[in-house]
Formats: sequence, structure tokens, C-alpha cells
Amino acid sequence: MYWYGHGMGGWGWFAMSLTTLIVWALIVASALLVARAYRRESTDGHPVSVSDAGPDKGVEGLLAERYARGEIDDEEYERRLEVLRSHAPKPTLP
Repeated sequence: MYWYGHGMGGWGWFAMSLTTLIVWALIVASALLVARAYRRESTDGHPVSVSDAGPDKGVEGLLAERYARGEIDDEEYERRLEVLRSHAPKPTLP
């Protein structure tokens, strides 16, 4: 490439190549960070989607799933279920 009669020397090509590599590395790193933001892992290493904890499933459903997968034992399941039910909001009468 020639601009105003001057050619790009060896350092110019090197700088342009290095800049291109840096830009592509930033694009890939940004894509990975966005992907990780939408997909996180629980403390036990099982992947959990952000949509998995939606309101349609409920906290008791999530607790039951953990119990079914064997992540928690009988005693812990019963204890946590009792805590959840004791702190549940009471329905109000009109």
C-alpha cells in the first residue's frame, strides 16, 4: 500500500498485523464473557441456565430436583423444605 509515494516498511506491517491480532483477541474474549454471563455453573459444577430458576418452577421444585439428582440427602431436603414452607407468604383474604 502506498500513500503519497511512501511505502509501508517492515515495522508498519508488523504493527498492523499485531493490531489485527489484538482486535480479534478482544472480539473473542468479549464473546466468551457474554456466553459465560448467560450460562453459569452452580456450586456443585452442574451447569445452570439463567432461565432454569424461573417463577414457573418454584423454589420447592428446584429443591426437589436437587434431591432427585442426589445433591442433597433426605435430612437436608426435609430441613430446607420446612424452612421454605415456614417462610412462605400467607395468602390474604379480601
